[in-house]
Amino acid sequence: MGRKNYLVEGGSGTGKTAVCHELRRRGYQAINGDRELAYQGDPETGEAVSGITGTAVHSHHLWRVADVRELAADQGEPVTFFCGGSRNLPSFIDVFDAVFVLEADAETLRRRLDQRPPDEWGGRRAERQLIERLHQTREEIPPGGISIDASAPLPRVVDDILRHVTEDRGPG
Repeated sequence: MGRKNYLVEGGSGTGKTAVCHELRRRGYQAINGDRELAYQGDPETGEAVSGITGTAVHSHHLWRVADVRELAADQGEPVTFFCGGSRNLPSFIDVFDAVFVLEADAETLRRRLDQRPPDEWGGRRAERQLIERLHQTREEIPPGGISIDASAPLPRVVDDILRHVTEDRGPG
């Protein structure tokens, strides 16, 4: 069976980083795109931009397209999960066999954001307001993704994702 690539997406605070860590713990190749592939850039051109601050950081949060494509093309692992979000997703969404969208209710989201320190994205008031607005409007959620209840305990969230991956791979 050929290699499969999956994106684990969702708004800030839905658990993308936690899912990434749990997938790694279980022995899967999981790339934390927000830490390993991200940079601040112009969403139109992809050119790196410095000096972005405040909530503008969010709209300039991009992934290095060439790196995403190179990792997705590598046949060394049967399955790779890319976890995180980027504003230039349309530039590389075609490399994914499926997109999982982590969904959390407003109360769970607020509780998670309450735990963030001020120096982490979502820890400041303006960032939090943006996150809550995006959660409500769902304007950055990729269409056609497989919805995953991310308010469930982490092991169950990852089990649900892996169940879909097993179904996608078929028998054998």
